[in-house]
Amino acid sequence: MGYMNTAPIPPSADEPRWLTAEEQRVWRSYIEAATLLEDHLDRQLQRDAGMPHVYYGLLVKLAESPRRRLRMTELARYAKITRSRLSHAIARLEKNGWVRREDCPSDKRGQFAILTDEGYEVLRRTAPGHVDAVRQAVFDRLTPEQQKSLGEIMRIVAVGLQPSEAGADLPWLR
Repeated sequence: MGYMNTAPIPPSADEPRWLTAEEQRVWRSYIEAATLLEDHLDRQLQRDAGMPHVYYGLLVKLAESPRRRLRMTELARYAKITRSRLSHAIARLEKNGWVRREDCPSDKRGQFAILTDEGYEVLRRTAPGHVDAVRQAVFDRLTPEQQKSLGEIMRIVAVGLQPSEAGADLPWLR
């Protein structure tokens, strides 16, 4: 049926709150832009560094962490991916020599992901091209006011989608 009831009949109490024509236009624009942006960044990073955008994000988070290391559970939470998907990504990054794993001394089941010097160097070489791709795709197209509004809007959406209650069904807990 899509996102909008096309019948001119007012919805009943058990009927979904269909999107208005304007809401549908905004939603579809968002989906198209998000899909195109992710594809654009993936292609740039594959071309320049042989890695997908999500892997780049993992390397950045490790580079920003104290001693360039982070527990795997924290890295999964940051990346908003399942622990299984993170484990696969880290295995690929290990194979490239960009990351290594280390057991956590205080928790026998826990592990740290650690950005290697080689991984840091790949990130250092790749970052300028990536920043340029982001700037051209997003920031150069928006006024400063639009940039501020976009940031505020995305923050509201992100906060609203991150449940804080215990037992929440979140991908990085799976």
